[in-house]
Amino acid sequence: MPDYMNDDFLLQTETAKELYHDYAAKMPIYDYHCHLSAAEVADDKQFENLTQAWLYGDHYKWRAMRTNGVDEKYCTGDASDYEKFEKWAETVPACIRNPLYHWTHLELKKPFGIRGKLLGPDTAKEIYDTCSDLLQTPEFSARGIMRQWNVKLVCTTEDPLDSLEHHRVIRESGIDIAVHTAWRPDKAMAAEDTVALNAWIDRLAEITDMDISTFADYDDALRKRHDYFHENGCRVSDHGLEAVPGDCSAFESKSQIHAIFTKIRQEQELSPKEIAQFKTLMLFNFALMDWQKGWVQQLHLGPMRNNNSRMFHKIGPDTGFDSIGDYLTAEPLSRFLDMMDRTNRLPKTILYNLNPRDNEVMATMIGNFQDGTVPGKMQFGSGWWFLDQMDGMIKQMNALSNLGLLSRFIGMLTDSRSFLSYSRHEYFRRILCNLLGDEVEKGYWPKDMALLGKMVEDISYNNAKNYFDMTCPD
Repeated sequence: MPDYMNDDFLLQTETAKELYHDYAAKMPIYDYHCHLSAAEVADDKQFENLTQAWLYGDHYKWRAMRTNGVDEKYCTGDASDYEKFEKWAETVPACIRNPLYHWTHLELKKPFGIRGKLLGPDTAKEIYDTCSDLLQTPEFSARGIMRQWNVKLVCTTEDPLDSLEHHRVIRESGIDIAVHTAWRPDKAMAAEDTVALNAWIDRLAEITDMDISTFADYDDALRKRHDYFHENGCRVSDHGLEAVPGDCSAFESKSQIHAIFTKIRQEQELSPKEIAQFKTLMLFNFALMDWQKGWVQQLHLGPMRNNNSRMFHKIGPDTGFDSIGDYLTAEPLSRFLDMMDRTNRLPKTILYNLNPRDNEVMATMIGNFQDGTVPGKMQFGSGWWFLDQMDGMIKQMNALSNLGLLSRFIGMLTDSRSFLSYSRHEYFRRILCNLLGDEVEKGYWPKDMALLGKMVEDISYNNAKNYFDMTCPD
């Protein structure tokens, strides 16, 4: 298939081609949110085969394979690596009109150089062997793949209890790619399971060498870890929430939050109201810590997790059984942001929604709290998770364009556990350039290539680099 996915893939106008090839394609990658393993970067991991690099941990592919009638042993089970790849290759032809079809062939094209060949049962062995052989070479180690994509910065995601030892190893290695961490304190807020939360608090007490018996103790210990992350280069937090908890009544009385925390330490079950109160106060305190240190906070809102209880108990979380939730978003989010802003302590904030019905909610919400201190202080984050496909990206950019400033957008991120996912940046840039190019040729906007080209370069890289206070090589 020599004409499929050529250099002009997705670029339907001459203006789109010029914007992509002359401006977007040359920009480095600033991947400010991902779930790559810092240990694998520190070790400069060399993957044994394509399955290990491509299918391990990829719940997108697992969902498609299950839908195509593939048994679980070929997804998360004990089948051999090649048997798992064979089942994925059988599934790919069934993925027409699913973004996995695009992503698969983009990732084969770069970094592996496979062009004019579609993955399917008839090509599986050849492609597997070719890619697996390449993965044994230095250019295809974890760091080698990032260099091939001209990655300047990645920001992994760690729990506050993480030692960050791998990030120190990375820094001391003199790598030419900046690898930062993001503070992800979700477990510190998980009051719906007081037994698990208590175990987490006990571990926090051990790490900080503190006795944690009161809420004030808890706050002090968390601040100590926040300081530690800051000392190790962290400049961004990340929260994965169903919705922003909106019960501010815990702020009315210190004795109230103390009573809730006492119940937690005694492993007593909390009422739904107490859980909401605790989560709200915790989120406020974390945002305050971020503001005090000049961090960016990210709020990922809307997933409905672990829907399949049978499979959750069998193989655990993050295995492909999450979906889009329909939670109330606008009012509690507004209350939380206003609570920070009314005392001028709202940090830079990126809002991500998983339910596409909330696009305009997010695009208008950020406008409420822009304050002129920095361009695009409040950001409507790129299409996320189930929305990081063509339709989802276009709808997100259309909402942001209509109700804000697309030109100040900080662009794409991988949000991935795979070193092969950098093609998502290419995918996004091609979609962006095609969107702009199509409208220019329709006469909607002037064909000022200097103006448009700078806009594309900024969204692709410059805006993110200027937005985050993270060291990054030139």
